[in-house]
Amino acid sequence: MPLVTSTEMFKKAYEGGYAIGAFNVNNMEIVQGITEACAEEKAPVILQVSKGARAYANHTYLVKLVEAAVIECPDIPIVLHLDHGPDFETCKSCIDGGFTSVMIDGSSLSFEDNIAVTRKVVEYAHDHGVVVEGELGTLAGIEDEVAHDVGSYTRPEEVEEFVSKTGVDSLAIAIGTSHGAYKFKPEQCTVNEEGILVPPALRFDILEEVSKRLPGFPIVLHGSSSVPQEYVKMVNDHGGKMPNAIGVPESQLRDAAKLSVCKINIDSDLRLAMTGTIRKFFVEHPDKFDPREYLKPARANIKELVRHKLVDVLGCAGKA
Repeated sequence: MPLVTSTEMFKKAYEGGYAIGAFNVNNMEIVQGITEACAEEKAPVILQVSKGARAYANHTYLVKLVEAAVIECPDIPIVLHLDHGPDFETCKSCIDGGFTSVMIDGSSLSFEDNIAVTRKVVEYAHDHGVVVEGELGTLAGIEDEVAHDVGSYTRPEEVEEFVSKTGVDSLAIAIGTSHGAYKFKPEQCTVNEEGILVPPALRFDILEEVSKRLPGFPIVLHGSSSVPQEYVKMVNDHGGKMPNAIGVPESQLRDAAKLSVCKINIDSDLRLAMTGTIRKFFVEHPDKFDPREYLKPARANIKELVRHKLVDVLGCAGKA
């Protein structure tokens, strides 16, 4: 099937109590690992491209990689989405260039300016059959050129006005997730019986209030990588230095997916899987230099990580 929008995906996800995985892509191996897992698990998927990814890999190369995935995985619905579009011009370029979904991130602007730029993107996108994600509230952290020193929770009393005045198709909210692999400081966490740092709970009270005010409307969570500790350990055991890399517990993400959250963004987990695997490969095989030899196991580990997310966290396996 051709690329699709997220409209039908989100409708089914909301009604079914699961979420669609939105995975950031930067190269061929990441695209392959994600889509192969989704095809085998019969799961719908959103492939996301950020401003940073477009600068790194080029818009055309990324679009063609995703088009190849559509050909190789014809039985699953795939959305091509712009993640954190910084302005109207970037969103327009992606809409004109084959994307089926875009995000305009006006969360750092005033409420009124956020509405204005989001409405402008929505009007252009809808005229071209493309859906739009907006954002209220900001996430702390740094990831792929998105950076905020301090986050701010979404104000539920603003969501109805924002959605009605902009016409957005989905809304990203801030309930305590954050960008990057260092989502929480150790002092914010408690220590469980196994000596593992446990981050603070997400603000489900905000999510529930937003859901009441926007019944049936799809909500999005950014900054939701779980930062698998096995891959943090793999990185650190093979020359890396990533102390106190802490992510969002998967159990909390599964609970969010059972509510109104229809899209969960996952990025750092895949990068950790790739980096940890490659670091381990070079330590064990210092004489190797062929990229195919170290990218193959990296792709395989991305695939298995995505499979786990689809089945155990998102709940979208078998929903294609």
